[in-house]
Amino acid sequence: MKEAGEEGREVRVLGLGNVLMGDDAAGPWVVELLRAGWHLGPGVSAVDVGTPGLDLVPFLAGARAIVLVDTVKSKGEPGELRLYRRDEILKHAPGPRTSPHDPGVKETLLYLDFAGDGPEEVLLVGIVPGRVEKGLELTPAVEAALPAALEAVVAELGRLGCAVERRPDPARPRPWWAAGTAPPAGGG
Repeated sequence: MKEAGEEGREVRVLGLGNVLMGDDAAGPWVVELLRAGWHLGPGVSAVDVGTPGLDLVPFLAGARAIVLVDTVKSKGEPGELRLYRRDEILKHAPGPRTSPHDPGVKETLLYLDFAGDGPEEVLLVGIVPGRVEKGLELTPAVEAALPAALEAVVAELGRLGCAVERRPDPARPRPWWAAGTAPPAGGG
């Protein structure tokens, strides 16, 4: 197994989404739950990147592996998980971008491949949203899916040979956008 920090290339967990738009906050919530409940070893980082649009390049460049967590437009019931590997993400050409905040995952991966600086492995942990509109609350179905999404992230980190350990006394997640609200049920 490769060590997470081998050759100075780290493994990055990135939460994508607008925390002010209901279920679109699922990715950032999973990152918060990961940081609160798990100790990440050297060479592993977990970052809420918000809605970077095509500005994903610095977050993906130079990484050995990337685990993205985001809501996905997919058939299915709200809260269902969809796991996509790199080849599945790049299977189809990028579609039209309808917003400057649409994550440019395909475009960024293709650009970094061309530049020779892309991640070797990519996993997108996608959650089918129920409601994406102004508000800080997740729908019950998406909130209930957070523990399974977190489990998928931890399993992938383990598969990649990363040292991750459950914290004996997990912190209560208190992300900046949810000050004064209760964390989701999966939040310790």
